[in-house]
Amino acid sequence: MATNSSRAAADETSPKPWKTIILSELKKQANITLPLIPMNSTWFIKTAITTAFLGRLGELELAAGTLGFTFANVTGFSILTGLCWAMEPICGQAHGAQNHKLLHKTLFRAILLLLLTSIPISFSWIYVDKIFLLVGQQEDMAELAKVYVIYLLPDLVVTSLLCPLKTYLSSQGVTLPTLFSSAIALAFHVPLNILLSRNKGLKGVALATGLTDLIATITLAIYVIISEIIKKKAGHEEESELRGGGGGWWLLDLLKVSEWLHLLKLAMQCCFMGCMEWWCYEILIMLSGRVLAGDDGRRSVAVLTVVLNFDYLLYAVMISMATCASTRVSNDLGGGHAQRAWFSACVSLGLGVVAGFIGGMAMVSFRGYWGGLFSNDEGVVKGVRKGLLFMALVEVFSIPLGVCGGVVRGTSRPWLGMFSAGGFYVVGLPLAVVLCFEVGIGVEGLLLGYMGGCVTGLGLICVVVACLDWVGEAEKATQFAVSV
Repeated sequence: MATNSSRAAADETSPKPWKTIILSELKKQANITLPLIPMNSTWFIKTAITTAFLGRLGELELAAGTLGFTFANVTGFSILTGLCWAMEPICGQAHGAQNHKLLHKTLFRAILLLLLTSIPISFSWIYVDKIFLLVGQQEDMAELAKVYVIYLLPDLVVTSLLCPLKTYLSSQGVTLPTLFSSAIALAFHVPLNILLSRNKGLKGVALATGLTDLIATITLAIYVIISEIIKKKAGHEEESELRGGGGGWWLLDLLKVSEWLHLLKLAMQCCFMGCMEWWCYEILIMLSGRVLAGDDGRRSVAVLTVVLNFDYLLYAVMISMATCASTRVSNDLGGGHAQRAWFSACVSLGLGVVAGFIGGMAMVSFRGYWGGLFSNDEGVVKGVRKGLLFMALVEVFSIPLGVCGGVVRGTSRPWLGMFSAGGFYVVGLPLAVVLCFEVGIGVEGLLLGYMGGCVTGLGLICVVVACLDWVGEAEKATQFAVSV
């Protein structure tokens, strides 16, 4: 620990030209982010492909499948993803301190935690049709949505394995294997959808999603197992034996109550913040289904779904940059480099602002073509063309907001993200409801309200990040990472 602290102190005080420092940090972030962007894009491309196949089945199937997937996100996948985000600061700081044993234990604990969480989630999915009817959804959509959700159940188990594997690697700056596994899985997604949708319709589309994720999980697990075997044979984990009390994967170590409590504390915070962020998207879709009754209500859901599918592609950029920010900040804090961590956060935020403007311009450029990829209905296509203009404004603020969330996760204080969530729920959603239902401007009102929430949240969380005690965070992170 003393050696690590002295090395960190020497590094902090050694003078370097700003140009060299900036280029070095940009290179590090590019090595992490660039593979993550196409990797996360494959996940959202998969969602877009799924939506396209639902649309080819019919407008009712598109609306029902979308509502079903929305419910699955709100009550299932968002929870699992949020819980898994707790791995980012722990594994990132452990990697910065070269404590490989803590990395291994956190991976297994996270998998076990997600599998156990999937059990109560699955019970809520069984009654999804009754829940939809209680909130005023149409009966035919509610019944079909239940069918879709039931056939998504196996994907809960798959996601409980896939998410921790991805985070385990990305927290160490290893992202290319995740990209390759996602690309392999995506290559099977279209053939699986063609085969299963023809034979089983809506059920087949749901099954294809789970099978695609299973392929990604298997390929990634094979890589992790092989790479760990190679590391052990090469003796690359000798350093971790000094810092982590031995490099083995021991069952008794997994049962330490204090370490479980630390993981659970972070997991609850990350899950809450992640769900609050994710649910905002899904609540917008739920609200769009109540804009008008009958066919117009279905069209509103379809329009917002297609608009958000473009946003999901850009969300892949945002979540990649947020993961990079969390990784860089946590690695530097775990290594005791407070100034580096602060600088990494500043560079990440600057890149987020640039990405937000580029994303907004991309939406405006492709708005005339996007709707036709998902629907032949002229009303849907026209609505998408108009909605993307409003969504482009949202994107300018949404991406840097997500990057700030990654920064606070990297400090092991994800609860600070409640300031951005406050922007969504205190300002954004109430404003969206007023503009949509009281003013009467429909789906565009929902998007304008969402933009108001993004602007408010970004302002609040930027103030929080600026006020962080980076030296204190580095001391805390180093002490934890080398003592476990």
